[in-house]
Amino acid sequence: MVKKTDFLVVGSGIAGLYYALKVADYGKVTVLTKAPLLENTTKYAQGGIAAVVRSPDSIEKHVADTLQCGKGLCDEKIVRMVISEGPGRINDLIDIGIRFDRDVSGNYDLGREGGHSENRVLHYKDSTGQEIIRALTQALQDHPNIEIFEKQFVVEIITQHHFGQKVTKDTTGIECFGAYVLDPVSGQVNTFLSKITLMATGGAGMAYQITTNPAIATGDGIAMVYRAKGVVENMEFVQFHPTSLYNPLEAASFLITEALRGFGAVLKNSKEQEFMEKYDKRGSLAPRDIAARAIDNEMKLSGEDHVYLDCRHINIVSLKRSFPGIYRKCRSIGIDITKEMIPVVPAAHYMCGGIKTDEYGRSTIKRLYAAGECASTGMHGTNRMASNSLLEAAVFANRAAKYSAKTFENYNYSEEVPLWDAEGTVLNEEMVLITQSLKEVQGIMSNYVGIVRSNLRLERALKRLNLLYQETEELYIKSILTPKLCELRNIINVAYLIIKMAMNRKESRGLHYSLDYPEKK
Repeated sequence: MVKKTDFLVVGSGIAGLYYALKVADYGKVTVLTKAPLLENTTKYAQGGIAAVVRSPDSIEKHVADTLQCGKGLCDEKIVRMVISEGPGRINDLIDIGIRFDRDVSGNYDLGREGGHSENRVLHYKDSTGQEIIRALTQALQDHPNIEIFEKQFVVEIITQHHFGQKVTKDTTGIECFGAYVLDPVSGQVNTFLSKITLMATGGAGMAYQITTNPAIATGDGIAMVYRAKGVVENMEFVQFHPTSLYNPLEAASFLITEALRGFGAVLKNSKEQEFMEKYDKRGSLAPRDIAARAIDNEMKLSGEDHVYLDCRHINIVSLKRSFPGIYRKCRSIGIDITKEMIPVVPAAHYMCGGIKTDEYGRSTIKRLYAAGECASTGMHGTNRMASNSLLEAAVFANRAAKYSAKTFENYNYSEEVPLWDAEGTVLNEEMVLITQSLKEVQGIMSNYVGIVRSNLRLERALKRLNLLYQETEELYIKSILTPKLCELRNIINVAYLIIKMAMNRKESRGLHYSLDYPEKK
């Protein structure tokens, strides 16, 4: 099948859906998602979206907090742009139908999280992401110009490389003409041609053993753009959320939102002693890089598998009303958070790097945009401040939509695009090859490229990953494609980028902490 569309959107989180709604009034939009439409990383966002909505907060305060968290690598122009445009995007989201919590006076009930100097986080209980996706999805499905293809796996973006042209060092002329898309049911790889493509595929938490991300977070967009010779940057800055629920019986880690600490919860060790003041004067509300390293160090000192989050002192009625999802989840495994401390452990959570974009979301590949977690916009620097990600996604989706809506008619569909060639491939029945390789990659990344790194650990990681890369590429070339095989290939590509960029950064800064390069004070 060959399908033509004006705007091709890959991903169904806040960035992809918001962009789709914005451009749908100008042309035909096709949304591709590898899972059901409602399953995406945004759905799991608990805390909220940060924005300046009333005094005593101000744009300058929010900018200053963000720059401090980013430790010198934020692009201040981008930070100021995103935060200044934030209130407008909040109003857009409210108009679409998103319901943010209000207090008894009818004002927005603003939360506070790590790194913020003011209460500025809009939220819907502890399930903000679900509420955002609910409203956006409903609006999307009601729009006549939007067509949604669920459970479709994008294998590669289409560039000149697929026309038989040689790959050269000069990548300035590369264009994106759409994508090759695997239909897992039929096994066929279809061709989707587009005038503009937006990559909004989320993060890559599945590169690690313990992650708050859903199983779909396999770095697909980042890997595809890297293979197409687009610029990918800052991949060494992997954010570990300090507090995921410690539950060895579950593969995916349940997020314990930072908003709970903003609400008054305190990090403690097994002796019920507060320890964060030893590491940062902001205590349990220190930025995530500091809090994650502190917890990691406390675990190493004690030899235990986790620390605790204590919210027993918080008013029970307020606690249950504000965090019903966390309360229910903990109760389901026998923990009453009103009477017992919550066992928590850091988990891979967010990619601060990704596909390099400009202020309009344009990647270095022509006609290809990126927004959301897969993009590197200059907003986050070395460490994303809590609840800035949904804000960034909305602002850049809006800017990308405005710019691409003005330019898409300048492009034509390429008639040179060949159909996907699967000749000579065979069905791979050895699923164990894929599952075992995935476990090995996750083990390498977790043990050698985690919260604390060293030159020796990174060198060992790269050597071990190279073998897995060679084995997987051989399997990919010979095999009839499956989503699991493609995901493994993407995770290996992303892991390589994280390792190589970590090796090239000869310092400790933000989320990249190396034993060989002590952090400068």
